[in-house]
Amino acid sequence: MEASEAPLARPRQPDTACRSALVVRYDEIGLKGGNRSMFERRLLENLRAALRGTPGLELHRIRGRALVRAAVPAEELTAPAARVFGVSSLSPARELGHDLEEIEAAATTLVEELLERRFPGAGEVPFRVTVNRATPRFRRSSMETERLLGARLLERFPRLRVRLKEPALQVELDIRDEGAFLFADRIPGPGGLPVGSLGRALCLLSGGIDSPVAAWLTMKRGVRVEFVSFYSFPYVGPQLKEKLQRLAERLAGWQPVSVLHVVPFTDYQVAIRDHADPRYRTVLYRRAMQRIASRIARRRKAQALVTGESIGQVASQTLENLALIEEASSLPVLRPLVTYDKRETVELARRIGTFEISNLPAPDCCTVFQPERPVIHGRLEEALEAESRLDLQALTEDAVRRTERIRFPESP
Repeated sequence: MEASEAPLARPRQPDTACRSALVVRYDEIGLKGGNRSMFERRLLENLRAALRGTPGLELHRIRGRALVRAAVPAEELTAPAARVFGVSSLSPARELGHDLEEIEAAATTLVEELLERRFPGAGEVPFRVTVNRATPRFRRSSMETERLLGARLLERFPRLRVRLKEPALQVELDIRDEGAFLFADRIPGPGGLPVGSLGRALCLLSGGIDSPVAAWLTMKRGVRVEFVSFYSFPYVGPQLKEKLQRLAERLAGWQPVSVLHVVPFTDYQVAIRDHADPRYRTVLYRRAMQRIASRIARRRKAQALVTGESIGQVASQTLENLALIEEASSLPVLRPLVTYDKRETVELARRIGTFEISNLPAPDCCTVFQPERPVIHGRLEEALEAESRLDLQALTEDAVRRTERIRFPESP
């Protein structure tokens, strides 16, 4: 059964006792009311894509959670699953029945392994037991189960000392209709909403720091993002194209499928250089990019463009110039970084793994024929007058026609 068809039903019981599993939690999806099942199905589809190729992969919706089973240790699934938007946290768990003796035995084994691996030596280890009982099928209350399980562990391991606040070791038991899940780790996910649950957008991806972060933030809001980049060979070298592909590939790790559209932009820039006021070159470049990107976006059924622009960061990002640039787009323009300062953007770029790639030396297209004194407060009538000397339709159609499309991961 495909993830999109997975019912909210009790998954089959595991074939063997104490089988490993991955318990996946979400936050924002749980607030979606009548649309919640759609977001849950999309989350499972994206988890399936992130874990593609895993032997024996099974995904189930259980109330308020997603459950992943596979024929490999659950710890091997955590890294790719933790990059799926919509996931707030996840835990490699041991899947058990409702028998308390079975639970106590599994908890004893788990704590013994953790003490040897994480806390070698004879020192005391502050710990606590936390139980969440979400089914009446288990007759003991959460508090009673915590007390019984904690007493068993204290008796077995004299090094343990109870500490309810900030323990070094926390053993958790989540008891549900489907079984009991025992774990000791909560690995954070990126949060947000599952990619693809809220449409598609096209991000103008430069080689800089900002636009990859803007793309990532848009994905986090449930939007599938494709990328469009502009390449002015021979005025910029092949290093830029390689850098753009590396950025797109890195971002592709955060959504099931990504596409990079590489637009030949040399002819457009030469025409602007030869016929427009030099002060307006950068603004006109960006208007041309919006025009081309809008055409590609509509062909790809995208409903918006995304840029990495932030108010006042460079000359082309004054309020007047932002409005002037956006006027050339036939689609809404989303700017996730519009209020970010550079430090905030750099911190997020480091976190998502694009900062080092963005810092590779390779000038982008907007540095080609760059004016010494770019216009700060551009006026629409002056931009339109400059564009009236260009064959905008021919230049745009030619650029769109010659655009190269690269897919990540590559098609088999």
